[in-house]
Amino acid sequence: MAKELDFESIRPYKDHEIQQVFERLKKETSFLELIGFLYPELSSQNFIDKMMQIKSIRQFQQEVISPYVKEIIKNTTKGVTSEGLDKLDPNESYLYISNHRDIVLDPAILNVIMFEHGFDTTEIAIGDNLLIYPWITDLVKLNRTFIVKRNLPVRQMMESSTLLSKYIRHTLTEVGHSIWIAQREGRSKDGNDRTQLSLLKMLNISGEDESVAENFKQLKIVPVSISYEYDPCDYLKALEFQHKRDNPDYIKSQDDDLQHMGAGLRGRKGRVHFAFGDPISNELDELKDVKNKNEKFEFLAGLIDTHVHENYHLWPGNWVAWDMINDTDEYKDQYTKEEKEVFINYIEEHLDRIEGDRDFLRKTLLEMYANPVVNKREILGRAVIE
Repeated sequence: MAKELDFESIRPYKDHEIQQVFERLKKETSFLELIGFLYPELSSQNFIDKMMQIKSIRQFQQEVISPYVKEIIKNTTKGVTSEGLDKLDPNESYLYISNHRDIVLDPAILNVIMFEHGFDTTEIAIGDNLLIYPWITDLVKLNRTFIVKRNLPVRQMMESSTLLSKYIRHTLTEVGHSIWIAQREGRSKDGNDRTQLSLLKMLNISGEDESVAENFKQLKIVPVSISYEYDPCDYLKALEFQHKRDNPDYIKSQDDDLQHMGAGLRGRKGRVHFAFGDPISNELDELKDVKNKNEKFEFLAGLIDTHVHENYHLWPGNWVAWDMINDTDEYKDQYTKEEKEVFINYIEEHLDRIEGDRDFLRKTLLEMYANPVVNKREILGRAVIE
């Protein structure tokens, strides 16, 4: 059995630690400025007084995090819907592997959905590249988040991956908490959702069985498809593609990450849908017929991708984008003239927010919205109609 002490550097906070963390946070000017922005109706002192009365992580999530996420949903979306949780057991622990669009909101909205359907919240995996200030680390670890260390030298990366793998398996199989993790490092910026083989290899490290299939059966993987009608960071992602086109060595800065976080929280998203797939179990038996170990991971990645793409909810803008890129009206029955006009206006309005190669940026934006259609066509056939 893994000792919890092994996980000190990455684990979330526990109930008995939160008052000590609150004592640190109330002295952080940047944190207090954030609270003033997030909760304008409360003075910083009132918020601190409320915070100091909180006794558990669950209470912190219910009274601080969840109300704010619900306000975001109310003010920046046209509603959040979900499907598939009725097929899952609230008393089981699952590894939710999902496509990833927004740095903050994907797991935050998922946990609100969990609360509302009688499930406990998940633990959340987050890259340490986003932990720009110590108080951000404190804040996310109060929200049942564990740390994924990035950009380490090869030897340290192997040690870190082993620790992370053991933590995930320990949390799922011994502690009994569910976990949310993105299917790849970072968000999908082009709308083409694909599971990273390195993620699956990391998860397998802690398996004690020689069979890859048995190792993954223990984790009870549930693929999750997150579908935003509009991605509020789409224009920033398009600009990043142009920067990389013009300068292959371009690296996004910490200020860029903060800008993406802010745009994701404040920007309009239209309708949002979360689809929870069936746990992947019996399908894993097919891995036994695959001899090459790398091919086993490729098979498993394809399996997860298939579920994510099958359950992805396509909005009018996705169909419009596909038709525009391919100069066709093949899917004209999937959107009205008004919906096409709204989507085109949305794209042009987002292009107006940035300066650059407008034709390249427009094509990049359209591809982001068309790629989920491309993936759905590959799986369900050319003439796929929802």
